[in-house]
Amino acid sequence: MKRSIVVGTAGHIDHGKSALVRALTGTDPDRLPEEKRRGITIDLGFADLQLGDLRLGFVDVPGHERFIKNMLAGAHGIDLVALVIAADEGVMPQTREHFDICRLLGVGQGVVVITKSDLVDAEMLPLVEDETKELVRGSFLETAPIVTVSSKTGAGLDQLKSTIGDVAGQVPARNSEQVTRLPVDRVFSMKGFGAVVTGTLISGEIAEGDELELLPSGIPVRVRGAQVHGKAVVKAEAGQRTAVNLSGVEVSQIERGMVLAAPRRLRPTQIIDASVSVLPNASRGLRSRARVRVHTGAAEVLARVRVLDESGDVAIGATGLVQFRFEAPIVVLHNDHFVVRSYSPQETIAGGIVLHPFAVKHRGRELSRTRRLLEQLEQQDRQQKFQSFVEFAGNSGARLTDIAAATGWNNQVLQSVAELARATPTVSDAGGVFLSAEIFKNYCDQVREELDKFHKRDPLARGLLRETLREKVFTHAAPEIFASAISALESQKVLVSDKETVRSYSHSVDLSAQDQGLRRTFEDSYRKAGVEAPSIEELMTQAGVGAAQRAHARKILQLLIDAGKIVRIQGDMLMDAAALETLRQKLLAYAGTKEPDRLIDVTTFKELAGVSRKYAIPLLEYFDRSRVTRRAGDKRVILK
Repeated sequence: MKRSIVVGTAGHIDHGKSALVRALTGTDPDRLPEEKRRGITIDLGFADLQLGDLRLGFVDVPGHERFIKNMLAGAHGIDLVALVIAADEGVMPQTREHFDICRLLGVGQGVVVITKSDLVDAEMLPLVEDETKELVRGSFLETAPIVTVSSKTGAGLDQLKSTIGDVAGQVPARNSEQVTRLPVDRVFSMKGFGAVVTGTLISGEIAEGDELELLPSGIPVRVRGAQVHGKAVVKAEAGQRTAVNLSGVEVSQIERGMVLAAPRRLRPTQIIDASVSVLPNASRGLRSRARVRVHTGAAEVLARVRVLDESGDVAIGATGLVQFRFEAPIVVLHNDHFVVRSYSPQETIAGGIVLHPFAVKHRGRELSRTRRLLEQLEQQDRQQKFQSFVEFAGNSGARLTDIAAATGWNNQVLQSVAELARATPTVSDAGGVFLSAEIFKNYCDQVREELDKFHKRDPLARGLLRETLREKVFTHAAPEIFASAISALESQKVLVSDKETVRSYSHSVDLSAQDQGLRRTFEDSYRKAGVEAPSIEELMTQAGVGAAQRAHARKILQLLIDAGKIVRIQGDMLMDAAALETLRQKLLAYAGTKEPDRLIDVTTFKELAGVSRKYAIPLLEYFDRSRVTRRAGDKRVILK
């Protein structure tokens, strides 16, 4: 099986990184005229080499301290590093800084290359090797092979190729559980093709015709074609240096540091919570309110620091939890590595991993809980991570799209983790919105309390309006949480939910003797009136209900409506339900004599019902709404 491995060079300026890449691959990675004129690497250079089943993509980075941000733009996607040290100079300042950057970015494999062996005596090489071993002691390069070469004479190059091949074979496979993501480290235009971006495809695949999205600007784009190592491919895969020809976007709209990603999956952010480690040799620690430069992917963004500890400081050589508040949008995922450099003078001081990409500003009293959840996010267990993101979401809950934007997990992983979460007693699935079981229980308890208070305050009311209940308890919650809480409580026989109202399951209306008498009076009045019923105001006057008591009397009237004894025809026009049913049967009987048209006009209906136009039109409109009739011009069709 063929594999693609990205090899990054690292080391001090003029230690022979570009010459080494040229000697190994036959390709000059210095492409800019100024680079050739000055004899130094300024920006990223690229070359490739086939070693058996391994396809090595070299990213050559500048060694000058002024171009460290360019170095960082290329270092983010490397699988292994070739740490280059010139035999005639040994370990230099940029050697140390580049090495620190590789450690902070989580590079796990590498080889040490001592170049320019032709410039020193044989006695000098052991001294350089000893200095090199001292530099890498206790790091991921401690046991890495050290190969001495001369790019000029070719000495040691075959051994180096063999060694790189052996080390590359130990590189773990790329993450296959995340959606497509390619941080853009170079952008240019090709005549006849348009915009082209390049970068290391961190995860997923890119094929011709794919619909993607450029973030953080959110520009939708389409892939016109893809190349890997200068050759057109049907599909680029994770771990490959990839050039992508895009349509739907101008070159002027694209910048280094943008991210090409699966559409509508990832989101920009300006506040993240992270774990950081300050270098033991840093000139300063990280303090709250400090302005720093954060490098992640191919991007560099200015940020303010807030240390998530009462001390407000992460000391030199220490590890801590911090929040970064960026001055511009950035696209990162949980577990992404980053490097922190001081604002001025610019030097690498720390690095770490993103824990929560969509953090909020934390209050002092919340720090203990915040630290607990962030420490859970540092664990490897995916289920624990899912639960932590849900807890962070608080009362609002988290949808799978929120978890996807934070982690980059593909659909298969999301569904698997969600299924496990539903089976746990600590997480509730409220119609696709996940929240802690404790918070969901609190919502349900608040519903009980509101209903109890409502029934005590208004014992004759048929129930609390659903919208009123939602506004009181679920103001900032998703509609799905409200619906799920009502459904859960209904299934537990805690409440009864009607179309517009909600009442406690145990609630019953206990009428006083006086109220029972008034209810009978109302019922008798409508029964006697038939379909020529009085208005509510007329009814109240007939029953001797004074103005001060009418609001209470209307609630008794509502009880008759809820019981199905009377029916609201329109506004304040109510009628006896039995009288309406008798009229419906008359209509159906009349229709049987008018087959096949089954038509009736207003005049005939008035005669059939024995009512004036005042009642006829509202009654016909009521029957239209009830699907007993259907209007057809100035007549009605009586439905079967």
